[in-house]
Amino acid sequence: MPAARPRVCHPWLRYRVGQLYTISKHSHQESEKGEGVEVVKNEPHEDPVHGPGQFTEKRVHLSSKLPGWARAVTPRIFYITEKAWNYYPYTITGEPGQGGHGHPGHPCSFLPKFSIYIETKYEDNCGDSENVSVDKILGDHEVSFLDIAFDEIPERYYRSLEVPRSAKTGRGPLREGWRQHTKPIMCSYKLVSVKFEVWGLQTRVEQFVHKVIRDILLIGHRQAFAWVDEWCDMSLEEVRAFETQMQVATNQKLGSQHP
Repeated sequence: MPAARPRVCHPWLRYRVGQLYTISKHSHQESEKGEGVEVVKNEPHEDPVHGPGQFTEKRVHLSSKLPGWARAVTPRIFYITEKAWNYYPYTITGEPGQGGHGHPGHPCSFLPKFSIYIETKYEDNCGDSENVSVDKILGDHEVSFLDIAFDEIPERYYRSLEVPRSAKTGRGPLREGWRQHTKPIMCSYKLVSVKFEVWGLQTRVEQFVHKVIRDILLIGHRQAFAWVDEWCDMSLEEVRAFETQMQVATNQKLGSQHP
């Protein structure tokens, strides 16, 4: 009989597999007809401060998903380049030198003054930490709590079978107050900065992008729980293989030349 895998102590460490699985599967589901997430690079990266990690470069094609007022001022071929450095449980998403407050950001394919920066830290708590070691927050900011069980999700993302419960682990369905009473539990803390320095559209675009990012984060973490029976028995090596398989299949759906 095969030896049983050792049980992992930290919820955030086990979620690493779930995160990789969910991003790969969600990207494949949402990519079609030349739009979606094209993977350009996915390779190991060594950082002198954070140690070994993974670097990814993606192009997010989303022209048809923009509202009418945004499509009126963007070209037909529109994408955002996303570069991310994953030193789990700490990740940085953005393009060095492009973001606000000296931070990185996502550069847009035709708007050099548009950037998004996301810094993430995973911790073993229910979201009540006051001392999360993410970068210092400057200027005006808003704190938002996302509840994967009860927050309203966009209708186009809703799938009746994707409910936060797991047959294999016996977790869920999540009920009112689950954050205070569920064990084990972890929280994904994110610092999100959006910068769009185009007169007349700055406020509208920045508010729109924050809403889109919030929806994506809510859906992604909800799906990670809903799909837990699919990834909970996978090793890191197995989920990396799945990630590569999905990357190839997704790029093929987009007609990409990248492997």
